[in-house]
Amino acid sequence: MAHKKMTIGLLAGGKSGEREVSLSGAAICAEALDSARFDVRRYDPATDLAALVHDAHLLDFVFILLHGRFGEDGSVQGLLDLLGVAYQGAGILGSALAMDKHVAKTLYQSADIPVAPWRTIRRGDTVDDAGIAAEFGLPVVIKPVREGSSLGLTIAGTVDQILAGIEQALAIDERVMVERYVSGREITVGVLGNSAPEPLPVIEIIPGDDYEFFDYNAKYLPGASQEICPADIDPELRDAAQRYAVTAHQVLELTGYSRTDMIIDEDNRIVVLETNTIPGMTQTSLFPQAAQAYGLDYGAMLERLIELGLEAHGEQQKRA
Repeated sequence: MAHKKMTIGLLAGGKSGEREVSLSGAAICAEALDSARFDVRRYDPATDLAALVHDAHLLDFVFILLHGRFGEDGSVQGLLDLLGVAYQGAGILGSALAMDKHVAKTLYQSADIPVAPWRTIRRGDTVDDAGIAAEFGLPVVIKPVREGSSLGLTIAGTVDQILAGIEQALAIDERVMVERYVSGREITVGVLGNSAPEPLPVIEIIPGDDYEFFDYNAKYLPGASQEICPADIDPELRDAAQRYAVTAHQVLELTGYSRTDMIIDEDNRIVVLETNTIPGMTQTSLFPQAAQAYGLDYGAMLERLIELGLEAHGEQQKRA
């Protein structure tokens, strides 16, 4: 007896600065979902929200492949909760907590996850650039509080560059984070699971010589960065990185999957940067690489995310 196909809504595009990356990931995702088992319908939230609401009763599951605001911040998750449709990854609360870098770092600290010192500046605040330089030293990292893929991020090496960096970030967000710059080896750790999340192998990221740090282009241009999976690091550091990633996943109230970025500083200590609730799904993306090393090829990874999303949705429905 033939099984009924599962109808998957694929949400990609949207209005954020990461629209093109979202669409690239969605194309790969649609191709990887077995057409014998899944019927895929595409929706772009920039134009198709009304169609999504209209079709909700036809959808068994939605894959959210949106990055940044209006996709990774809990807004789309809230809409799908109202429609009663299951989806992969974090719900409203976890998405909102992880998206707000200030709140996330405060929660990291509460769970003894090491972070770089920072301060948050709001639009309209008087900026003491010399005071910032004295407090953190130079350079400092400046970034919007609520944005992804290093959009709006600058590294200010002089006092004058601090004001320019803050203005650039304030063009994107009404709050800006200024934090001590930590130099060292960049690593990232994926996590997979709901109530009992498991860490994936650690990846080390080596940006190409043309990139000062792992910025938007270094992340998404094929060949712009070298990724080593599993990372060639001491077992103690590997275990600590995986532990921090799982703890971040839990303290941010996440489900399904996440990916936490970190730096191993020059004293061989780990500093946690941020957690991504919808990791990229392009050919060069880190989470699929880690899943592959863990033993899940791309298609199997998607099916596992569907299972976890249906499980989390079922738990939510029981509480409703």
